[in-house]
Amino acid sequence: MTTEALAEAPEPANRVGLRRALVLRDYGIIGVLILLIVLLAATSRTFLTAANLSAVLDQAAVPGIAACGVTLAIVSGAFDLSLGSVYAVGGIVSVMVARKAGTALGDLGAVASGATLGAINGAIIAGLGINSFIATLATSFAFGGIAIALTSGVFVTTGAAHFGILGTLTPIGGLSVATWVFFGVALLTGVVLHSTGYGRTLFAIGGNREAARLSGIRVRLNQVIALGLSGTCAAIAGVIDASRTAAASSSSGSTATLALTAIAGTIIGGTSILGGDGAIWRAVVGVLILGLMADAFNLLGINGNVQEIVEGMLILAAVGADIALRRRA
Repeated sequence: MTTEALAEAPEPANRVGLRRALVLRDYGIIGVLILLIVLLAATSRTFLTAANLSAVLDQAAVPGIAACGVTLAIVSGAFDLSLGSVYAVGGIVSVMVARKAGTALGDLGAVASGATLGAINGAIIAGLGINSFIATLATSFAFGGIAIALTSGVFVTTGAAHFGILGTLTPIGGLSVATWVFFGVALLTGVVLHSTGYGRTLFAIGGNREAARLSGIRVRLNQVIALGLSGTCAAIAGVIDASRTAAASSSSGSTATLALTAIAGTIIGGTSILGGDGAIWRAVVGVLILGLMADAFNLLGINGNVQEIVEGMLILAAVGADIALRRRA
């Protein structure tokens, strides 16, 4: 067969089907978000009010920030179950430092603590070769113990000036500062993942760790950084939560719920739990879908237990679709 004939030959049907399935996986989640918005607008008069939409975004900010960070870790092939504990430690550190040294140093101290704990996760996973699921499950208990030790199991509070600015002020476009921080973190992590050489190394490591190592990529160092960034984002989320009440504790905001919501949003958005594939915008869309679902159940008076069932089914569907597509590929 000539070169011209090969060029004109139709693409195999199975490859065309795979491409369509990949497009559906990548962008179908946006259709789900739009459909959910349309259904809520049609069934609730208060859904499209500025106050309600602002509240939905504000509530999505904390898990959304954590989801942006954990997406970097998951793309690199590492799971981070310690998000909730790092989030608690971040909030506690911000309160305790702010009480003595002011809000700015409190926030910086919290970010530093999150980066440190995340880097410890990375060192355990990359340096010792322990499975990330087991490693971060163990460190979630250890970091939770640190949170309890810092607070003696009680709430810590602060009266530092401007401490509540991240959690309560709504100065721009009717949106809270927390929402704008969420947007900023999403933009920054999106640039890191999709527009830098470092981001490309994360995709390479998550796609094939050994091949990445043989190509000269410093796998361990890059994964430590990815886990450090995940911890940093979790701590920022903790600071925002503490800012809302000027208080924090070892169980602030239900640490387990924060971790599960962030990871669930990332997976529902289409980031592969097997690594090597994902996007920050997918995590953002996934978290917004979960936020809209919570708002829908509240507006329509539906039992909250149903929400957990639906979330579980969505996670199973997202993971199942990812595995099926990888097999076809």
